[in-house]
Amino acid sequence: MAEENIAEIMDGQTYDITSLLSSPGRDFLLRNNGDQVKIDTLKSKKLGLYFSASWCGPCQRFTPVLVEAYEDLGGKGDFEVVFISSDRDYEAFNKYFSKMPWLAVPFTDPEKQKSLKTLFKVRGIPHLVIIDETGRVSSDEGVEIVREYGIEAYPFTVERIQELKDMEEDARMNQTLETILVRGSRDFVLSSDGGKVPVSKLQGKIVGIYFSHSSYGSCADFNPKLLEMHEKLKAKGENFEIVMVPLDDDQESFNQSFEAMPWLSLPVKDKTCEKLARYFELETLPTLVIVGTDGKTLHPNAAEAVEEHGTAAYPFTPEKFAELAEIEKAKAETQTLESVLVSGDLDYVIGKGGAEVPVADLVGKTILLYFSAHWCPPCRAFLPKLVQAYNKIKSKGEAFEVIFISSDRDQASFDDFFSGMPWLALPFGDPRKSSLSRKFKVQGIPMVVALGPTGRTVTTEARGQIMQHGHDAYPFTEEHVKKLQAKLEEMVKGWAKKLKHESHEHELVLSKRMNYGCDACNEMGQGWSYYCNDCDFDLHPKCAFAEEDKEAEGAAKEGWVCEGDVCHKA
Repeated sequence: MAEENIAEIMDGQTYDITSLLSSPGRDFLLRNNGDQVKIDTLKSKKLGLYFSASWCGPCQRFTPVLVEAYEDLGGKGDFEVVFISSDRDYEAFNKYFSKMPWLAVPFTDPEKQKSLKTLFKVRGIPHLVIIDETGRVSSDEGVEIVREYGIEAYPFTVERIQELKDMEEDARMNQTLETILVRGSRDFVLSSDGGKVPVSKLQGKIVGIYFSHSSYGSCADFNPKLLEMHEKLKAKGENFEIVMVPLDDDQESFNQSFEAMPWLSLPVKDKTCEKLARYFELETLPTLVIVGTDGKTLHPNAAEAVEEHGTAAYPFTPEKFAELAEIEKAKAETQTLESVLVSGDLDYVIGKGGAEVPVADLVGKTILLYFSAHWCPPCRAFLPKLVQAYNKIKSKGEAFEVIFISSDRDQASFDDFFSGMPWLALPFGDPRKSSLSRKFKVQGIPMVVALGPTGRTVTTEARGQIMQHGHDAYPFTEEHVKKLQAKLEEMVKGWAKKLKHESHEHELVLSKRMNYGCDACNEMGQGWSYYCNDCDFDLHPKCAFAEEDKEAEGAAKEGWVCEGDVCHKA
């Protein structure tokens, strides 16, 4: 919550709803059928001011969630939502608003829309401000509240949110299979043949709570591994069961995937699915939460262990995971390039034209595994930096190579993206891609893993090193990067702490930033930025100093040296 909003709430400031939402000559809001609703009728109601737009993907995903909550609360009659649009034309506004059962500030009143965004410091959408019946702001985190708790959060007060958090904590302290899986009168889970299996029959078993989505590629890849483990444990007579938590929106898609599975499931769109995703703090798919025989959580996500070790991970106890960690440690210490990249007859990578390059020819080199895809904007933004670093490292005669590992959706996209790369690749659709993604825990792209000359992993964060240090990051070892960081810290001491730049109206402050996009050159930056906190504006140091260098026609300013993305005093 913005500091100003906190201050308003603490001071007890309230808004007059009529003054807040009206304009000179307009004392009404609109419904999507054109009906006018007097703003005075909203007095004594709880309001949600919904800042959104049709062009915004996250808004398109959240709006149906808010619609469901709004309709579920319809019977109470004391809650209303007001849409404040950021759409760029009337047609887009009208089409988007047609899906909303609530009110809106007219599209023809852009000044009011702008003033509300300014008043509530809206810096991103979707954004939902909750105002109570007295006109007091309860929260500006309505999107997060509705996503997490739905109508259970009503009336959306701080006290109610805290009450829900306390209830969740109490449920964790006293967790059983019933508290996890039973909801209201539904005390059963489903079998793939449509049968109802009482939750009570799972008592005393180790249960895997499997969060899945039938259309999610990682879940489809994981299912055969989970199926194999399930069948082997059942064949051994182990007291183990799986209950799927489907996150599908479509019943038919779920039915098609579930009918081939031997385990159990919650019903599609059961409210418990959303509750459990929040309760177990779901972050990724697939997730396999292990619940022990006493109904307590044994492990928050054993999916990776199942993929890597199969039945050897059973019974998923802390002792078993400690044992597996020692196995992994031993593997890491003896890791070679062949053990990473060779799988059966797949003992090669490819160059241009599909020419096969034996993995054996790369032994002894520092290797970067570049996980990327053509459809990924950050990947496309990072590629020129990686190409530049690659060419400079190779020009020095270093024993070095990059291997592109694609997440592209088709051969044509792979070919198009790979054509702009001067290095090697795994063939498109190569099964080694999945095992490498699991091994290095690839949760997002682009990601760059560095393997040293022995084949052992040097770092899984080489992307950040290249972003910050370019070709100087080679050979990517911890010791080398620490020296670069120390050198950079020394350089920064000579930089101006604050400056003005023609690209932005406010003073910019030298700030340590992780990953950012420079608002002047639109390139990615990392490490340091001249930053405006009020506007979330970033200016890369090279752009800041470039203005000072104009009179030198591109030459570095006297007393300064510019290398890659960093300029420093000589």
